[in-house]
Amino acid sequence: MIDVQNLTKRYGRTTAVNGVSFRVEKGEILGFLGPNGAGKTTTMRILTGYLPATEGTATVAGFDVFKQPIEVKKRVGYTPETPPLYPDMQVGEFLEFCARIKGVPKDRRAARVEEAAEKCRVADVRKKMIGRLSKGYRQRVGLAQAILNNPEVLILDEPTAGLDPKQIIETRELIKGLGGDHTVVLSTHILPEVAVTCGRVVIINQGRVVAEDTPDNLTRRLRGSAALQVDVRGDARMAEEALRAVTGVAQIAPHAAEADACAFEVTPEPGRDVRAEIARALVERGLGLLGLRQVGMSLEEIFLRLTTADAAAGESAPPPPPDAPPEAEVTA
Repeated sequence: MIDVQNLTKRYGRTTAVNGVSFRVEKGEILGFLGPNGAGKTTTMRILTGYLPATEGTATVAGFDVFKQPIEVKKRVGYTPETPPLYPDMQVGEFLEFCARIKGVPKDRRAARVEEAAEKCRVADVRKKMIGRLSKGYRQRVGLAQAILNNPEVLILDEPTAGLDPKQIIETRELIKGLGGDHTVVLSTHILPEVAVTCGRVVIINQGRVVAEDTPDNLTRRLRGSAALQVDVRGDARMAEEALRAVTGVAQIAPHAAEADACAFEVTPEPGRDVRAEIARALVERGLGLLGLRQVGMSLEEIFLRLTTADAAAGESAPPPPPDAPPEAEVTA
C-alpha cells in the first residue's frame, strides 16, 4: 500500500531525510518512531504531498507521490501534530466544509460527518466554536477530518498529543479499529502506545532507518536470546555463584528484591535454554527458587539502544538537522 525507496530530502547542505526505505502492507498499522529531529515529520509530509523530495521514490495506493499527487491526496487522510483548524468555525461546520473539499458525495456527506464525529468523540461539541475547545478536543476534530472520506491510508503524526489518559485509550482503540480497513502510519513519542497499537515499527534516527521489524523480533535480535528473571530465597552471593556455574549462561545482572530474597536477570548464550539447569543448580545448593520466567526488552529499551548506538556511531558528524526548517513549515 505504501512503498518508499531511497527517500532523501535536503535543505541546502542539511540532509533531513537520508535514503529512507520501507514498505507498509494493506491494512497494517505501522509505528514510525524516532527522537526529535530524526526526520519523521519530513517523511510524512513528503508522503502526503506537502513537501517534495530531493531524491528517491514513493508510492501510495499504487500512485506515485511525485507524479500523481492529486490521486495520492484523494486516498490519504492526514493529521499533523498540530491540526490546521479554523477557530472561528463550529465543529460541525468545519467537518461539513472538509467533507466538501474531500469530494464526499452530497447524499453521503451528512452521514459521513456524523460517523466521523461519533468515532472521534466530538459529536457532543458539534455546535461549539473550534477556538473555544480544549487541545484534546481540537486534536480529535483533526482526526475526524482525516477519516471523513474513508481514505485507504491514514498518516497520523502524534494523534494523542494533548489528550488526557481516558481520551488516549479511546483514541488507541479507534486507531486499532481502523487497521484492516485502512493502512495506518502512526508517529508518536508514547512508546507503550506503539506496543499496544502497531504490529510493526520503523525506527528512524538522524534521517536514516536504523531498525524495521515487529517489537518481538527487535527484542530477539538485540538480546540474542530471551533473558530470564530468576528470584531466589537465600544468600545472594551463593545464588550468583550457582548461576555462574551453569553452562550456557552468558551474563548475570543482580536486581533489587525483598529483604530475605535476591533476584537476577540472566542472559543465556544464543540458542541455549538453561532454565532446567538453573533450577537444578539452585536447589542443589539448598536455595529456594521463587520464580523463573522469561523477560523481553521494553520498547523504550529497544528505542534507546538503537538511537543511542546510532548517535554514538555518528559522533564525528554534524549535529542532526531539525525535522523541517521554519521556511519549510506547511499549514494545509
